Amino acid sequence: MTAKVFIDGEAGTTGLQIRERLEARDDITLISVDAAERKSPEARAAAFAAADVGILCLPDAAAIEAVALAGDCRIIDASTAHRIADGWTYGMPELPGAQAAIAASDRVANVGCYATGSIALLRPLRDADALPADYVATLTGVSGYTGGGKALIAEYEAGTAPDHFLYATGQNHKHVPEIMEYGRLSQTPFFQPAVGNYAQGMIVQLHLSGAEVSAAQLAEIYAAFYANAPFVDVVDAPDRLSATALNGTNRMEISVLGNGADRITVSATLDNLGKGASGTAVQNLNLMIGAPETAGL
Repeated sequence: MTAKVFIDGEAGTTGLQIRERLEARDDITLISVDAAERKSPEARAAAFAAADVGILCLPDAAAIEAVALAGDCRIIDASTAHRIADGWTYGMPELPGAQAAIAASDRVANVGCYATGSIALLRPLRDADALPADYVATLTGVSGYTGGGKALIAEYEAGTAPDHFLYATGQNHKHVPEIMEYGRLSQTPFFQPAVGNYAQGMIVQLHLSGAEVSAAQLAEIYAAFYANAPFVDVVDAPDRLSATALNGTNRMEISVLGNGADRITVSATLDNLGKGASGTAVQNLNLMIGAPETAGL
């Protein structure tokens, strides 16, 4: 028996990559709405009614509206709208207990791209008591421009966007609430993201000023935390970190950088549209329909 899946917003960057990961699978039947009716509430409601799982690849407001249309259809929401909302399961399978919770849930909020890297770096240290809850974390990162949506993609394709720029400079990035919630932080972190002139790829860094933990201890903590995570590897620090090294995959690599003593940074490298979006959505879908977690990935 196959699972029926409707991708609401399949024409966007995340939706297209989810579809590419699913369309060759014989355990999934994709349900689509004619292109002329993609904004029709009636057509979308009918698609949700015919589906076992709906995947929302929409802006926040549209995602909230889609949930109302979905009825009893199980939902994976790739927007920011429900990531810390009551009644929603946070869709980051690497967190403790998350796989069982996702498998049993009817409402899963897919983790965000920057949040994937940030929480992946923070949560193991918090769970191991290597950082206190009130630690004021400093996070930086750079992503490919596809993370900025259609408007930013159009700027880069037109050649009008800068090669590199900082954004959310008011320390108000939309991923901060989920980073705090699932990174188990009680104090708002400093978080400064940037965009580079390449389509996909991401590096997130946690700068551990004042943390009383050695590089060797960090490597042990991360290795233990991700021992059973099929898509996360703890690797030795290379001389150069490439943000595009894992493009097209659902993998994430964590490295301990610095001098091994008083200047330590840890990094997470991933594809912002893969592990940071479409890949994890498929991973969550696999858990929800009882497929192998790595299917299609």
